[in-house]
This record gives sequence, C-alpha cells and structure tokens, in this order.
Amino acid sequence: MTRTATILFTVLAVLGQPAFSQIPVSTQQQIQAHTLKAQQALKAGNPAEAIAELNAILALDPKNLDARANVGVLQFFQGDSAKAAGNLRAALKAKPDLWKIRALLGIAEKRIGENSGALADLEQSFPHLEQKKLKVEAGLELIELDYAQNDLGKAAEVVNILCQLDPENVDILYTAHRIYSELADETTLTLAMVAPDSARMKQLMAHELARQAKDEIAIARYREAIKIDPKRSDLHFELAEMLNTSHSPADKAEAETEYKTALKLNPFDERSVSRLGDVAMHRGDMKAAYDYYSKALKLAPKDADANLGLAKVLVAQHQSKEAEPHLQLAVQQEPFNAAAHYRLGVLYRELGRLDDAHRELVEFQKLKKMKSRLSDLYQQMRLSPGKAAQLDPDTP
Repeated sequence: MTRTATILFTVLAVLGQPAFSQIPVSTQQQIQAHTLKAQQALKAGNPAEAIAELNAILALDPKNLDARANVGVLQFFQGDSAKAAGNLRAALKAKPDLWKIRALLGIAEKRIGENSGALADLEQSFPHLEQKKLKVEAGLELIELDYAQNDLGKAAEVVNILCQLDPENVDILYTAHRIYSELADETTLTLAMVAPDSARMKQLMAHELARQAKDEIAIARYREAIKIDPKRSDLHFELAEMLNTSHSPADKAEAETEYKTALKLNPFDERSVSRLGDVAMHRGDMKAAYDYYSKALKLAPKDADANLGLAKVLVAQHQSKEAEPHLQLAVQQEPFNAAAHYRLGVLYRELGRLDDAHRELVEFQKLKKMKSRLSDLYQQMRLSPGKAAQLDPDTP
C-alpha cells in the first residue's frame, strides 16, 4: 500500500462511515460503489483514479464529509495545494476539530503563499497531532512561519517539542541550532546595549571566547567580571573550570581556591563540591574525596559526576559492590559519558559478569570513536569541544 493510501485510510477511520439517512437508497449504493473503487485504486497505487471516484461521490452528495476530506488529502499528496486547500477547508467547516486535516490545510496554505491562514491552522492543530511524521512536518513548517515573523521565542517552543519527539532527526537538529544560535545572538546584542560594562556581559564574552578555544582571554574576562560582581558564585565556578583545564600547577591551585569561594558563596553548589572531590582524588587524599563526593550526592543524589567520583574512590578502596550502583546511576543520567561506561565495564569484569562487561566496554569504544570525531570537527570549526568531547583522563 502506498504512503498516500495509508494516510487516506487513516483519515477515513477517524471520520467514520458517511450518514445516508437523507439520501435515496440508489444513491447510497452508488456512493458505496465509488468508495470501494477509490479504495481499490489506492491499493493499486493510482491516486488520480481514486480522486475521480471521490469526486463522483461529491457529485452525488456534496455534503459528504469523508469524500471531501479525502479528496483534499489526495490532492495534497499529489502536490496540488491550491485544490487541496479548498477541499480541506470545506471539510473543516463541517467539522472544525479534524486536527490532521487542519495541519494538512496549514501546510497547503503555506505552499500557496497564504501565510496568515497557514500560521493560524498550524498553531491550532500542532498541539493535537499524534502521528509522528505529520507532527514533525507540521512543526517544521510552523517554525519557518514563526521565523519569518521574527518570533524566535515561539519557534524555540516548537523546536523544543520536536527535539524531544525525534531527537536524531537531522533537519530538526539543524533547525534547533539555527533558532538557538539566533536567539543567543539576539540576547547578546540586547545585553550589550542594556549593560555593556556589566559582569554578565563580561561573563557572556568569556563563554564565547572559551567556545573559540581562546582560554587566556576568556580567563581575563572572567576576572574582570569577578571584579565587578565578586559575590556571584557561578562566576567563581566558571573561572575555576577554565583554570582547572590548565597544566600549570599554579592554575590548578587557583582553581581549587575558586571552587571553595564558589561554595562559600553558595553552600548548595554541588558542582563545586564534586570538583573539590576531583581535586582531592588527584592529590591522593581519598578520605577528603569521599567526603566531598558524599556531600555532593546529599545535595544532588543523581549528579553523574559525583556518582562517578564516589565510585572511583570506592573501587580504589576495594569496595566494588558498593561502587556498582553509583556507576549504574552515572550511566543512566549521562548515557554518553564514556568514562562511566568504561569504569562500569571494568567493574563488571572484576565481578565476573563478562557479558555485562563486554556490553559496557563496547559502548565505551563506540563513544570514544564518536568523541574523537567530534573533537576533530570542533578543531575544524576552531571551537573548543568542551566537556562533551573529553574522556576521563584515567581511561585509555
């Protein structure tokens, strides 16, 4: 059965059987005969013949909702958006809550340049659509209309829904990147106009410089931001993150100080607590690392970094069984965390669970290759891959 036929029969199933109460029996029989021929034509992959049969039904019964809607559907998929719009609109006049029909009407209207009607119909129908392919198509068309009106906020709302619905769809991912990037540019410009010398503006500049792998200048901007607003915990944390990537012992020491400052300003900052656990572990102070990671997990029990860190301490203390649930939770919270998969695989191997170990280590190798490609791509774009493309320094 063709894609068009499948969609047509789906619509028929939604609309139900036509009412014949006020139609002569002979006319009813003719309508049934034409309906059967239309279905047979679709099964044979002949939509033009099916349209002819449905138009024959409309000649007998102009108010036949099934025939009107399905002629519109077929015309839509035949590329005749102008005729489709007329028939779909007529069907909706009789029954306004046919959401699939309204979505197709919105797309057809957009294709013939009736953008105001298209926007209204797509906005009304989009929340009600359940069929994945149609919701994606309608959503992408709606985003284009919002974008054309420079309504990036509404476009972002729709793209968020589509990303959750079909997270690996290349068109959706590209559209999301475009919308989010333009929103970022728009807010950057606004912030630059409203508060060009503020700590937030310096912080935003530091973000962008770090993304471009201009670490020294980014660190300078963070320092400027802290001078302006020294009591912002997130500024100290982000400066510490930049310093912590350095190979300089002095920078590492300053990073620890900044993490402690961030934590002093915000005692509920589990990220800083977890990072202090990392610092203690690298120093070989397992007791301090254990205490920091445990404190971080009290603040945020599902924090992947803290769970991974505590698992490392437990494994080092030969408490593999106790480490297992923490590694499992880290993998659940961050499925793309290569280090967590690696350590869980090694742990399973130590526990004699060879099939589980194989699964986790295969996943680690896959993520390692993926992150290597991602790192190469970021280098080509002259951007910093950040945490997303980094592996645990203790993994091979």
